[in-house]
Amino acid sequence: MSGNNGTTPIIQAINLHMDYQFGSRWLNALYDVNISIYPNEIHGLVGESGSGKSTLALGLMNYMSGNARVREGKIFFKGEDITHKSPDEMRRIWGSQISLVPQDALASLNPSYKIGEQIAEIARLHLGMDKKAASDRAIEMLRNVKIADPESVADRYPHQISGGMQQRVTIAMALITKPRLLILDEPTTSLDVTTQAVIVDLFRELIRENQAAALYVSHDLGLVAQLCDRVTVLYGGEVMASAPVQDLYHRPLHPYTISLLASLPRPLGGQETRLHTIEGVAPSLADRPNGCVFAPRCHAALDLCHMENPPIESVSADRMIKCHRWREIQAGILVIDTAPKVMSVSAPPEAGFVLQGRGLNKTFGGSTGLARVFGAKAKGVRAVDDVSIHINKRSTLGLVGESGSGKTTLARLVAGLEAADSGELELMGVSISADVADRSRDALRQLQMIFQNPNDAMNPYMSVGETLGRTIERLSIERVSESEIKERVAALLKAVRLPEDYAKRYPSELSGGEKQRVAMARAFAANPALVVADEPTSALDVSVQSVILNLLKDLRAQQGASYLFISHDLKAVAYLADWIAVMYLGEIVEEGAAEHVYNAPSHPYTEALISAIPMPDPAVQGKRIRLEGELPSAGDLPRGCRFHTRCPRKIGAICETDAPPYQDAGDGHKIRCHIPVDELTRLQQNRVNGVT
Repeated sequence: MSGNNGTTPIIQAINLHMDYQFGSRWLNALYDVNISIYPNEIHGLVGESGSGKSTLALGLMNYMSGNARVREGKIFFKGEDITHKSPDEMRRIWGSQISLVPQDALASLNPSYKIGEQIAEIARLHLGMDKKAASDRAIEMLRNVKIADPESVADRYPHQISGGMQQRVTIAMALITKPRLLILDEPTTSLDVTTQAVIVDLFRELIRENQAAALYVSHDLGLVAQLCDRVTVLYGGEVMASAPVQDLYHRPLHPYTISLLASLPRPLGGQETRLHTIEGVAPSLADRPNGCVFAPRCHAALDLCHMENPPIESVSADRMIKCHRWREIQAGILVIDTAPKVMSVSAPPEAGFVLQGRGLNKTFGGSTGLARVFGAKAKGVRAVDDVSIHINKRSTLGLVGESGSGKTTLARLVAGLEAADSGELELMGVSISADVADRSRDALRQLQMIFQNPNDAMNPYMSVGETLGRTIERLSIERVSESEIKERVAALLKAVRLPEDYAKRYPSELSGGEKQRVAMARAFAANPALVVADEPTSALDVSVQSVILNLLKDLRAQQGASYLFISHDLKAVAYLADWIAVMYLGEIVEEGAAEHVYNAPSHPYTEALISAIPMPDPAVQGKRIRLEGELPSAGDLPRGCRFHTRCPRKIGAICETDAPPYQDAGDGHKIRCHIPVDELTRLQQNRVNGVT
């Protein structure tokens, strides 16, 4: 149980097999897993949904559901066998020596207790502190996780703080006992890239400071590259590869690892290229293939791969692989083709606008109803403030910004799901009503939406064919027969790469990626001119995301549609978009051609967003800009430039008192900042080149 220069691992699984019981059957969820994590090590765990990541993470804690069991193998914590310890025995270890930071911070916090009370309770329970000492310790931990006003935050309830701050609170709770092992289960998935960067820095700093070991579970290969020392790749409950992070990213030897890395969006990859995809779906517990579990999806699979499960082998002292053909890959004899493919059909943007929005405004709340009668004044939340946008035919406008910036509200104004207080909207040159209920049938047909959650577009009691057929029937210009509807449903399913027999399936029978494809088919059933896509890939694995992004490109080229594409994944936006608009507190602060905005961001806010993108290369440690403080409330907007409270390039009082003008940087590129464009460009180039 020793390694890593004789050091005993903090946590270790040896030949671990875990099962889940369904009815009278026990199904294998983990198969012969070996993993060791040492002090001061951050160990990444990656793989698609259903690969067994969360099962392994909780299994290492010996924290299992009632229908789970360890069928074979051992789990050691600091050299002690904990495989079959009872929950009562483990409670002395959980919280004090092993801590978990969950994905959903709000769900793990008690809404009825103040933040300080919840942290102090852990100190009293596990550290034996009295009430005063525990309260002081809670304040200290909030300060350690970089919360600016810890006393104030300690006196608030969970719902009164932002998502990023909630996640910092869970980190404070996890680290208060100085645990030896930290399990991080997708802890930054729902966070903005700027908040994510701060949280990742905190993890690294605090884990090193406490000489702890950490298991970092994530589907974000960029974050894993930037944070982790070592990475294990899971697929179908089996370890495919395990290696130091540099080796795994720079010299991948397993076809699955190679394919995962190749599936990542390549910003500005060109409108004519397609991302690499992994065909097929991950195996279910009830239907594991013979031989190598990845063979059914592997382009390099031989007959041997379908018949014999490969052994786990040592490539070197610190690198393991499970593949019959890894030696051929290492020698360069076998090359997995993952190069971006040229699209068979492409169509550049056309002249003319599919959508124009001028002077759009939306304020929520304010003094209304009884409050107005009795003279009470309440500030409204100014979600969208005098915003103008345009989208060319066959083009994509990417809309980016942190949560609370107004992106989704702007999208809902365009779709008519929220009525703008003022402003004008034109679709295909025709003025349209602010409220969707007042829009013409043709306007409804020409503007469709793809939601973040595909369930929002599907009736659970209707089959896929019925869902698509109903849309075709209701929004077709002319009456269509049942046979025509059936033909168009089949054509739509083919367009989104789903078999024709999926028309008979119900939403409960589809995977998340399949549901999103059906949602896309529903949006295109009406032959729209514009599709508003609100975070359509944010909840998907990288392998499924690549399929959806390719489909969006294909459908745009084939059907001539345009997109308003909203995402916090800036790499995906840069890959798909022709034009990018950056929002901050209801305003557009920068807009321009995707290449210019992404490669040479001018506005300090855009520069910070781009710098915070985690690159999927451990050798590339970007010069990140850390934004201090929280996003101000849209109900209490700062005077002057709205970004001045967090801006690293603030030049003085003018930023605090005067709203900045729009500056023209050429070719339609606009920046809203007091600093001249040439000076912004010089400052940005100096940062990239390391000049101070």
